[in-house]
Amino acid sequence: MADKTEEAGGVHFPFPFTPYAIQKDFMAALYQVLEAGKIGIFESPTGTGKSLSLICGALSWLRDFEQKKQEEEERLLEAGADPLNDGKGQAPCPPPSCQQSPGAAGEPDWVTQFVQKKEERDLVDRLKEGQVRRKKREERLRQIRHNASLKFAAKRMRQEDEETERLLRLSREMLAAGTGPEQLAWGEDELVLAEYESDEEKGSASGVDADEDDLEEEHVTKIYYCSRTHSQLAQFVHEVRKSPFGKDTRLVSLGSRQNLCVNEDVRKLGSVQLINDRCVELQRSKHGKKSVVEEEKPGRRRRLEPRATCPFYSHKQLQLLRDEVLLEVKDIEQLVALGKEARACPYYGSRFAIPAAQLVVLPYQILLHAAARQAAGIRLQGQVVVIDEAHNLIDTITGIHSVEVSGSQLCQAHSQLLQYMERYGKRLKAKNLMYIKQILYVLEKFVTVLGGNVKQSPNTQSLSQAGTELKTVSDFLFQSQIDNINLFKVKRYCEKSMVSRKLFGFTERYGAVLAPSREQPKLSGFQHFLQSLQPGVTAAPAAPAEEGEDRAPRPASPLMHIEGFLAALTTANQDGRVILSRQGSLSQSSLKFLLLNPAVHFAQVVKECRAVVLAGGTMQPVSDFREQLLACAGVEAERVVEFSCGHVIPADNILPLVICSGPSSQQLEFTYQKRELPRMMDETGRILCNLCNVVPGGVVCFFPSYAYQRQVHAHWDKSGLLARLAVRKKIFQEPQRVNQVEQVLLEYSRCIQHCGQAGGMVTGALMFSVVGGKMSEGINFSDNLGRCVVMVGMPFPSIRSAELQEKMAYLDQTLPRAPGQVPPGKALVENLCMKAVNQSIGRAIRHQKDFASIVLLDQRYARPPILAKLPAWIRDRVQVKATFGPAFAALRKFHREKSGSS
Repeated sequence: MADKTEEAGGVHFPFPFTPYAIQKDFMAALYQVLEAGKIGIFESPTGTGKSLSLICGALSWLRDFEQKKQEEEERLLEAGADPLNDGKGQAPCPPPSCQQSPGAAGEPDWVTQFVQKKEERDLVDRLKEGQVRRKKREERLRQIRHNASLKFAAKRMRQEDEETERLLRLSREMLAAGTGPEQLAWGEDELVLAEYESDEEKGSASGVDADEDDLEEEHVTKIYYCSRTHSQLAQFVHEVRKSPFGKDTRLVSLGSRQNLCVNEDVRKLGSVQLINDRCVELQRSKHGKKSVVEEEKPGRRRRLEPRATCPFYSHKQLQLLRDEVLLEVKDIEQLVALGKEARACPYYGSRFAIPAAQLVVLPYQILLHAAARQAAGIRLQGQVVVIDEAHNLIDTITGIHSVEVSGSQLCQAHSQLLQYMERYGKRLKAKNLMYIKQILYVLEKFVTVLGGNVKQSPNTQSLSQAGTELKTVSDFLFQSQIDNINLFKVKRYCEKSMVSRKLFGFTERYGAVLAPSREQPKLSGFQHFLQSLQPGVTAAPAAPAEEGEDRAPRPASPLMHIEGFLAALTTANQDGRVILSRQGSLSQSSLKFLLLNPAVHFAQVVKECRAVVLAGGTMQPVSDFREQLLACAGVEAERVVEFSCGHVIPADNILPLVICSGPSSQQLEFTYQKRELPRMMDETGRILCNLCNVVPGGVVCFFPSYAYQRQVHAHWDKSGLLARLAVRKKIFQEPQRVNQVEQVLLEYSRCIQHCGQAGGMVTGALMFSVVGGKMSEGINFSDNLGRCVVMVGMPFPSIRSAELQEKMAYLDQTLPRAPGQVPPGKALVENLCMKAVNQSIGRAIRHQKDFASIVLLDQRYARPPILAKLPAWIRDRVQVKATFGPAFAALRKFHREKSGSS
């Protein structure tokens, strides 16, 4: 379909088709937020074309911004072309009238004028330099685009390198086939050729630093678009490619080394931390001295093996890859394929492309973690950040800055480090020994505070005390008896010495010094995120015992995880807590750092950026974002703009119902005390039986937890209700294993399709799912897959959780309580519940012609404060039914009319 240009709010928005009215409103509001430098919270339900609205709205603003900036530069350059004075920078002689006239700051007027003119000249010079750089880049990309030989230069260079490598390999084989080196007479070794490197090779190694000036450019104004997973980012990139901006936008996709590395020797390390460390080590080798001869004693020299370097890190190849990246829109998979073909590192190639890029696409955890941001070369000053799928932003920031280490990891790290010190102690310098002993002491004290002993196996140690204890950071350090140790210096030593990397090499060479338990290794929040970015992986499930061990990535040194814990302790202030979890045996017990105030890490983002947009299909309730994130990050209320658009579906295509009582007049209130009562479970079953009689196709029923779903399923099986349900719908359950979700969904879909064609008693399928589970987010139950979504009870988080209790107490202490409002801690619990509900019930309506009913089974949903936290497009149409009869009649009428018309 031909591209169209739509006008909204006086701005022209190119669009691939005629947009909905709500899309025009969305783009106009987004444009204004970016222009005015505000913080925007945008809600656009799934199926309303949110991605395209973001792309066309944001890139239209960037187009106009660049045009205005260019016009302003040209105006200044024209003004600067006029000769300011003939002295070319020399101070003019002051006229008599100016000599005695002081300026505003006590300076004579002629001095003030001279300084002002010098600043103008400097500005003009900078603008000229920027213009030259821009024209140079545009010309370079234009040549590559229109010159096939240049476009495939990277491939040709790779073929030449492979030919050189083949000849070198033949030479080595010839040498190896000989009888071995002869013993040389004294002084004769000076006649032997040293290892040869051509000037070209030296330029790609030791000369990289100088050449990288060519790779680094000034950062242009750009948009950073962030989402949760690589699959969502790939979908967004695909939308950009289809949009009117697809051919002219310089887009860069960023990812972790684990996703972008093309060096198989590094990739096979598996662990995120090991890949990162090995990559950094190879770069240090490349940038460091490449001397192959070292003076040992006067008159004697010994040859050293050259340190390994990464063959994919070459200046010329990276420069070509950078230009290829900027030339046309590519997703992560295409970037990796291009890197392999060009034998150039996609991780560094994409990183060097950031300065000149207009749109940078990345997982938002990279942007929100300061260290990852710095490693990627991201500069936020004056830039625009768009965070999509931002409904769980607060939890994400909390998660990536929280770290957990197990008793087993602490004992393993202590045992490994102790044996390392015993083996190499005599070779180590005094300072190394001092720090290693400090680390050993800290590890021992961490184990002791859990109630264990480092000298015994953690798997066999039973703890006398069980339970959870929560401490402030200072109290924890005091109780652990390490408050006298400078953890800042210990952390810095770990970073600079790479002791955990050395320890990993030591254990690889000599085997495990302490057999790890079968438990899943605990990752820091950030490492867990990096692991989750693997394509097709949404979590890190525990591997079954019967599966082959070879496929699992090698675990990193446990000391690497402990370094993350130390880093958290040293960066925390009053916003951090340490949770001591004692679970029977030492190996199952753990220490966890908990971040209470995510705004600490978000503050720098909103402070540096020109504008920030938080977008999602379901952003309600937004009070969390305003109070916990933005207000605590120092954002004034006036800078925050909210935009929520309705759905594209007609008003009569959705029927949201709150049902307060069941067919036998049992009041529906699924509190923790009441929900397990047999009469409550029976009433829920009767409601579902009635629904399945009138709803065609698929019914999705969400339960508050896996445990409750299993309990209800077992009760219905015993009472015969399950058999009654199976008469009308084939029953499916959400699997607990991630790799089974796709198969279950496929069978569920086939069943509904078959029933729709065959007719008969069975009219579709019933899916039992769990709020916050694998099917409550990211899975579409469109059309016949989800004609009715049922929410059983209100999925409040466990109030018994020590983490939640501490978070509630923290908010009660730090946030002001508005008159007539619930305390901030209680509001948090309600908001967590309603966010989960909104995500689940939004699964059903996915496009303009879709229709579905939404049934909320709990009388508490009828309370005005709870109703207010539903998305506007549902809230405006919700009907509260005190008894079951009218609710059932409304459902039967709705589905009869909709099924007849469709």
